[in-house]
Amino acid sequence: MDGVKLEGKTVAEHIVDFLERREVKHVFGLCGHTNIAVLAALAESPIDFVTVRHEQIASHAADAYARVMGKASVVLSHLSPGLTNCATGVANAALDCIPMVVIAGDIPTHYYGKHPHQEVNLHADAAQWEIYRPFVKRAWRVDRADLMAEILEKAFHLAESGQPGPVLVNVPMDVFSDVIPSDSFDRIRDNTRALKKPSIDDETACEIIEALAQAENPVAYVGGGILLAQASEELREFVEHMGLPVAHSLMGKGALRDDHPLVLGMTGFWGTELVNQSCLNADYIFAVGTRFKEADCSSWYPGYTFNIPGSKVIHIDIEPQEIGRNYPTEIGVVADAKAALRVLTRVAREMYPDGFNRPALEQKIADFRTDFKARNVEMATSSAFPMMPERILADTRKALPEDAIITTDVGWNKNGVGQQFDILTPGSILTPGGFATMGFGPPGAIGAKLAAPDRVVLSLVGDGGFGQNPSMLATAVELDLGIIWLVMNNNAFGTIAGLQKAHYGLTYGTTFPGSAEAPANGPGYADIARAYGAEGHRLSSADELLPALEAAIASGKPTVLDVPMINNPTPTTGHWNILDIYSPDKEVSHVAT
Repeated sequence: MDGVKLEGKTVAEHIVDFLERREVKHVFGLCGHTNIAVLAALAESPIDFVTVRHEQIASHAADAYARVMGKASVVLSHLSPGLTNCATGVANAALDCIPMVVIAGDIPTHYYGKHPHQEVNLHADAAQWEIYRPFVKRAWRVDRADLMAEILEKAFHLAESGQPGPVLVNVPMDVFSDVIPSDSFDRIRDNTRALKKPSIDDETACEIIEALAQAENPVAYVGGGILLAQASEELREFVEHMGLPVAHSLMGKGALRDDHPLVLGMTGFWGTELVNQSCLNADYIFAVGTRFKEADCSSWYPGYTFNIPGSKVIHIDIEPQEIGRNYPTEIGVVADAKAALRVLTRVAREMYPDGFNRPALEQKIADFRTDFKARNVEMATSSAFPMMPERILADTRKALPEDAIITTDVGWNKNGVGQQFDILTPGSILTPGGFATMGFGPPGAIGAKLAAPDRVVLSLVGDGGFGQNPSMLATAVELDLGIIWLVMNNNAFGTIAGLQKAHYGLTYGTTFPGSAEAPANGPGYADIARAYGAEGHRLSSADELLPALEAAIASGKPTVLDVPMINNPTPTTGHWNILDIYSPDKEVSHVAT
């Protein structure tokens, strides 16, 4: 009746209460007419709403935030263009198995099919939620207010359990504004926040330990699943007891400190001779939390990184579909990496209390590292300007504390970092792996800094990646986030330019006017930074980088360092199938541009 206020809260208010009970501290997103009811509820909440200027910034920042926090992040999106802008970052999270709950506003239920403002209905009415179906674990459209509580509960459980990933909760704007009693939310109040994860039994553990103990050349091969499970310490204890050398995928970098005496390095296309040859010679490969993806496995060609069949595989993963997907497996185990490694270490100590020592192997690894650094020292200390990428990475490592968080993007800052930049604290490198999304790193740094405000956060990014969404600087300045963006500026989409020049003899559409040293009317990234209110410095010599980094860290201010760089290719001993597609039967890779 007119003038009578219904008892209860709006669905939007119940959602915010629910998020508070789950100890959510930040929600990332951008306003729109469909989600302002939620924003109004957040205004009275201790939860901080992180406003961005483009929804892709929100989803990338939320992705990195979840990686550092180890639990699902939350994104609030507007309908249609807001949701599609957000999609790339959500898909990036999906392919890297990052838990995320996306709450999106939609058209009112009473206008389904009438084509109201911004409705997606070309093939079905009120169908925007279907846009996300290919890459989220599940997409819900909430058509009844009384179902919101159980859908939210299911959403968080699904995002964080099994192989983690994003989910979408799509909510018509009139449902946000419905006033309902608290019954449905009260019912789930005492439900468990996190599901227990599967482990392995002692019999299976004995079988694995015995196989590894009898192997002549066993190798542990680990992926990002170790970091998702926060199992770095368990991995260390197990490989040290069993004396297993450790190779890792790109996403597995930092599972153990890179200076650990048993770490071989990153496999595949950008792998070194040591790691690729060690994997080729392995009789048993003990794989944990890895998908055996293309770039990590030299496009699955035998003779470059893995010889499977030949080597026998023991594969532990939380997701059954990953086991045997790309290589036949002798022992396949569906289990959480952390839980499984705890059992394996206990059983290994019972079966072989003295453990296994491989001093010759450790010496071989140490000798290779010494030789690799010696061969790299000329580039890593070069005073050439524009700078050598190796010098940029070497000076950055010197400037950063061991626990600094690094976000990478694509190109040298990803491939070169994977190969020759030591990560000294597990989980401190955040990389776009499966989607290899250009533009992930700069907004990812925002999420990382919000998750770990007391740690140094640096975004290593190319000029192509930084140019994707420089408006993330507005958010960083408004929140006073002391992030450093180091722009490795080769005045090009450098990796693709080198690929195109090698195979087609030109760089059409891959380079920018002018050069890295003297761009022709190109964007001045330091000027852009200052325009947003951040610090901005363009280097004019190689010797400026280290003191500039140290000063930026000491200042605690958002800072962009524009560092002109020579576009050299990352050295490689692996293989990538695209080379055969472009230049069949020829030994052609990347070249400098």
